[in-house]
Amino acid sequence: MPWWLDLLLLSAAAALWCSGNANDDDVWSLFQKFLAAVALAVVLLGGRQIFLELLALGLALWLPSARRYQ
Repeated sequence: MPWWLDLLLLSAAAALWCSGNANDDDVWSLFQKFLAAVALAVVLLGGRQIFLELLALGLALWLPSARRYQ
């Protein structure tokens, strides 16, 4: 995928996510966030961009883990 298409999908994902946060309707907000996640997944998985995949991996490793209390 060309880099300009990646940028277009990333900007569309960001716009959809922000629009979903600002929307009062729960169903429409969830649908917009789902579309944003799909656009991001297309960029990360379909574009073969190793830089973006490494950023996603770094973010996943940076997140705190869930602890179990017994």
